[in-house]
Amino acid sequence: MSTSANRWLIGPNSSNEPDTAAPVPTRRDERHGATAPQPGIPVPDTIDRLPRRDAAWPATIWWLGVHGGAGESTLAALTAGTRPCDHAWPIPTTAGTTHRVVLVARTNYAGLLTAQHAATEWAANTLGDAIQLAGLVLVADAPGRRPKQLRHLEHIIAGGVPRVWNLPWVNAWRLGPPDTTALLPKEFRALFTDLSLTPTRAPAHT
Repeated sequence: MSTSANRWLIGPNSSNEPDTAAPVPTRRDERHGATAPQPGIPVPDTIDRLPRRDAAWPATIWWLGVHGGAGESTLAALTAGTRPCDHAWPIPTTAGTTHRVVLVARTNYAGLLTAQHAATEWAANTLGDAIQLAGLVLVADAPGRRPKQLRHLEHIIAGGVPRVWNLPWVNAWRLGPPDTTALLPKEFRALFTDLSLTPTRAPAHT
């Protein structure tokens, strides 16, 4: 295998199992990666690609949940001017228009692998100028620290997207919809600040 291969998208292990012998990166290392599609990225198999749908509506950000239950609807509900993608690439219907997209996935193995496929699809330049990928939001699938193997896989995926944000587990949201009047965890506030987004309804207290 050539040493120039893009290992952050497709590793040398064809089974897609993470290489647990490799060092686990620091949080700082996980935040930034490739900012544009690159030549030589193999296109994922058809079964691993996300569907596409026409999207005529404007949005500051399109949240693209790469699997069911990722959290795209929750993020759209929390931020003014954004839209969920219904798990499909939002292809603009107006020529010359580019939609700004953030991938959203849970941090279990299946969610991370699906995020990797979506990142690969973008990196292979199959979407052209229709999509500007802003980054990837990883939403905790359970409370507590994630296993080393999953953190390593996150690191591999992070190298293939412009930015990664990690959002914590919010137990109250298992029982009902998010309270938009409540103060959000700092990780959510940092995400919205980085993307220049306005919360749907600011909390009454500071």
